[in-house]
Formats: sequence, C-alpha cells, structure tokens
Amino acid sequence: MPEPRGDKMRRRDFIKGIASSGVFVWPLSASGQQLASPVIGFLDPRTPEVVASRLRGFRQGLKETGYIEGENLAIVYRWAEDQPDRLPALATDLVRRPVTVIFAGGPQASFAAKSATTTIPILFVVGADPVELGLATSLSRPGGNITGINVASSELGAKRLEMLHDLLPRATRIAVLVNPADARPAELKDVNAAARSMGLQIQIHNVDTSAEIDAAFATMGRERPDAVFVGATPFLNGRRVQLTQLATFHHLPAIYNGREYAEVGGLMSYGSDIVDAFRQSGVYAGRILKGAKPAELPIVQANKFEFVINAPTARMLGLTIPTPLLNRADEIID
Repeated sequence: MPEPRGDKMRRRDFIKGIASSGVFVWPLSASGQQLASPVIGFLDPRTPEVVASRLRGFRQGLKETGYIEGENLAIVYRWAEDQPDRLPALATDLVRRPVTVIFAGGPQASFAAKSATTTIPILFVVGADPVELGLATSLSRPGGNITGINVASSELGAKRLEMLHDLLPRATRIAVLVNPADARPAELKDVNAAARSMGLQIQIHNVDTSAEIDAAFATMGRERPDAVFVGATPFLNGRRVQLTQLATFHHLPAIYNGREYAEVGGLMSYGSDIVDAFRQSGVYAGRILKGAKPAELPIVQANKFEFVINAPTARMLGLTIPTPLLNRADEIID
C-alpha cells in the first residue's frame, strides 16, 4: 500500500531536522543495536601542546589505514601534565572505560599501561631498546599484548656527542643533562664511552623539575662547560623551550635528540624523525583495530634520522659551523 503523502512529508522534515541539528546517529546493525566506534586511549606524560606535531603524525597513520577521529574512531586523551607519577592512575582509568587500544608515549607511560592490563593491546613509542627495557620479549615477536616503535633516541647518544665534538674540537668539558626518573642507562653508557675515546670530561646534571633545570643551568653558568648534551627523555622533550632558551641565555652550545628542539631555537639536533615514528604507530594502531595481534607485529626500528642546524642560534652564540657539518645537515634553519 503506498505511503500517504502527509507521512512522507513528516518523515522528510524529521530527517532534515536531524541533519540541521548536527546530531549524528550511528547506523544500526542487523540486530537493531547501534554500532559503536573503536576507542583508542592516548596516554602521554607530557602536555597536549608539546605533542601537537606528533599527534598529527599519529592521526595521519590512522587515516592511512582507514580511521578518522570523530568519524569512525574516538580517541580518549590522558595527559600526565609532566607529572609521571599520575600515569598509573591514568592508565587504570583507560582500562576501566574500556578502550580498544592503548597508545603509550615513552617508557614510563608504557610500563603504566603494561601494569594496568594484560589483555587490551598496547602500542608504544620509546627511545631505547624495548627488549632491554623489559617491555617485549623480542623485536620480531614481542609477545603478550604489546608492540610498538623504537625511535632509537638513546642509542644515538654517542653520535650526538661526536657531532658536538666536531663543532667544538677544542672542547674538553661537556655538561650532560638527564632525567633520572626516565633514565636511559644505555645512552649514558655510550656517551661515557664516547667521551673517554675523545678525551672529554663529562659532568652529569640530574633534573626532575623545571626548577631543577633552572638550577642546573645556573651551575653551568658559573662552571662554564664548553658545551651541553641534553639526554633523550620525554620529560626533557616536554621542556624543550625552557632548555633551548636557557642554553642560549648562558651562551652554551648544545645538542639535542630531535628536530623539535632546533625548531624552537636549539643549536643542533640529531635523532629519528619522531613525527614519522608517530605516523607509523598510527598505522600499527589501525592494523590492530582491524584484528592484528600485537604479539605478532614486529617492533619497528626507526631508520630515518635527521641532523638539523639552527643557523641564527649559531650566529647568536658567535659560532661558525664547520663546512663538513653543514654538508652533513639534512636541514639548516635560517
């Protein structure tokens, strides 16, 4: 029997009303129940502002696998706001929601997630060997519910020190800034070994807070080391503006582990393409959402590295960058 004309008009008006209100109704399954979109829990020890470019990379990777936040995917963010002791509670909160996958930025977030669940897939981005850290049983088959990306930040420490020495061949004393709460023993071991081979003296400065960073640079201002080596940790990355400004203020050449430092005024950086690493983690997250098992996804080893020089900072410090270093640079900011 044909539908009455009045009923057709009322149904058309109802549909128009839904569309103009901005309300989105998920399509119904065969059983009549609404289909829920998958949810990723994003756990990070820093603040949203300092992770913005990395988050864009993560979303790009998800998009490459067919997932777009707000359309067919939801992301729940939990930021520790530079208070890593909050991470266990934030991880537990994500598990209780529950979420479909947990992304963990850095080793502390990864361990918090690992302690919170043995069933929900966990995807990490870390800067040290995840097997040595105890996050995975092997690189090819991580085992359990966890896999991810190793950006090898701490493994490049000796190379960064070598670049600093190439810039300042007469340097003898190097200040090394590390965060003990997120210590990278492998990085310090490599840096110490490299320093001995180059005849350099290393002075370690442990920092856990912004105030301690200020105090460390005040000490450096008095003791006048020849240069500063900034360790690769999420905490220090979250303080990159403070670090680069203090290094410039105290007229201290410094090298860092990622281009984000050079982009905000750091003299030199050498490390993995961290935005691309987050893109790769987004791709892995998409594969897991489609049914891949974390235990069967090999840990991705970063193979794209960038050497960036900030020319205005070099001029401000009165430094002439040697031609061999300029030729090795992937980018010169000017």
